[in-house]
Amino acid sequence: MKNFNAQAILAKVRNKGSLSRDEMVWFAKGLSDGKVTDAQAGAFSMAVALNGLGSQQARTDWTLAMRDSGKILSWEVGSPVLDKHSTGGIGDCVSLILAPLLASIGVCVPMISGRGLGHTGGTLDKLESIPGVKVMYSEERLVEIIESCGCIIAGANENIAPADRRLYAVRDVTSTVDSLDLITASILSKKLASGLDGLVLDIKCGSGAFMADLNQATELAKALVKTANEAGCATTALITDMNQPLAPAMGNALEIVEVMRVLSGETVGRLRSITVSLGAEILKAQKIYNNISQATNELERNLNSGAALKKFSEMISLMGGPINFGQDFNRYLPEATAVIEVFAPEAGYLAQWDGRSLGNIVVKLGGGRLVETDQVDHAVGFSEIASIGTKLSKGSPILKIHAARIDHAEEAKRQVLAAFKLSDSAPKETELVLKRIT
Repeated sequence: MKNFNAQAILAKVRNKGSLSRDEMVWFAKGLSDGKVTDAQAGAFSMAVALNGLGSQQARTDWTLAMRDSGKILSWEVGSPVLDKHSTGGIGDCVSLILAPLLASIGVCVPMISGRGLGHTGGTLDKLESIPGVKVMYSEERLVEIIESCGCIIAGANENIAPADRRLYAVRDVTSTVDSLDLITASILSKKLASGLDGLVLDIKCGSGAFMADLNQATELAKALVKTANEAGCATTALITDMNQPLAPAMGNALEIVEVMRVLSGETVGRLRSITVSLGAEILKAQKIYNNISQATNELERNLNSGAALKKFSEMISLMGGPINFGQDFNRYLPEATAVIEVFAPEAGYLAQWDGRSLGNIVVKLGGGRLVETDQVDHAVGFSEIASIGTKLSKGSPILKIHAARIDHAEEAKRQVLAAFKLSDSAPKETELVLKRIT
C-alpha cells in the first residue's frame, strides 16, 4: 500500500475533501500500530465531527477500515450469531438481560461492549461491579465461553478493531462523541469484527440520550442500518424513548440489581419491555420465529421460567464471578456508605426528567469517568427513581442517592432537585418504541 501522510489526510478532512479507501485503511492502521499520534487522532476526530466524511460510501469505507484494523472473529457454533447494541442512555442495562435471554433459546451472542461514555453508563463497568468478573479475553477464551453457555459480554481486546480502541478514548475527552460518522464507525467496526449474522440496534432518543431529537435519532438509525447492511451484516433498528432512566436505577451495581429482578421474573416495567421488544425484533428479522408475537411469547416464557437467569449465572461464573450469583446476588454487590432520599418539594405530577443532568450527577458521584484514567465507584448512583407521570404529594420520595460521602450525597441532592419538573396535570404517556428502521 502507498505510504500516505497523516498531515495530508488531516488537511483533506479539515478542508472537506474526500478520503480514498486506501487513505482510510492507512489511517486506521496507523491508529492501531501507533504511527498516528494521539494529537493526530484528536485532530481527525474533531475534523470529522465538524465536517463529516462526505458521503454514505465514505462512511461505510471508514467503518470497514476500522473493522479491518484488527482480527475478525468467526464462529462454528451451529446456531445464528446475533447481537444488539444501544447508542447509550441512562439506566440502560438491557444488554445484561438480552444476551442471556437470547442464549436461552439457542442463539449465540458474542456481545462486544464498551465502558461509560460521557453521561451514559458502560456495560463493562456494570459487569465489573460483580466481584471477580473479568471482561477482557483472548479470542480462544471467548470461543470457550460461547461454546459453554452461548453468550458473553466482553470488551474488545487489542486484536478487535484496535483503531476504534484509540478513537473511542479520544472522542470522550475531545467533545466529539456525537459525530454521526464517528458513532457509526465506532459501533459497527467492533460489531462487524465479531463475526455476526445479524444485529439489532437500540437507538436512544430523548433527554438522557446523545440524540435528544427524533429527527437526529432517525438520521443515526438510518446511517447505522445502511452502513451495516452495506458491510454484509443484516441489521434493523428500533428508536426508543430515553426521556427518563430505562431502569428505576442508575449506577453500576444498582443497575445490576434491576437486571437480576428482571431475570428473576419479578418486574415488568420499561426495562423488561424494551429488552423483549429488541429480542423479538432480531428473532423475527432473522426468521427464527415467524412473527413478533411468537418471538415475544418465547422470550417472556424464558424470563418467567428462569431459563434466562440460568444462562446469566453460567456466564458470570465462566467470567470469574461467584458461582451462585444468580441465587444470592445481593450478598456480593458493593454498597455505598451514604444513602439519602430526595423528596418532592411540592405536590404534582412528575412531568420531566433532565436525563443528561442525572447522568452527569452519577458521573460526579464517581459512577463514571470525567477523564479516561478515572476509577469508577461501582456502588454509587440512584435507586427507586420515580417514573414520569407519577402523582406525587409534597414530601413523596423521588429517588435515593447512594454516595461515598454524605457531603457528596447532599450536593447530588441539590442537583437532582434542579433536574426534574412537576406539573398540575398528568403528562401524556410516551410510547417506548418510537420508530422501526430497516
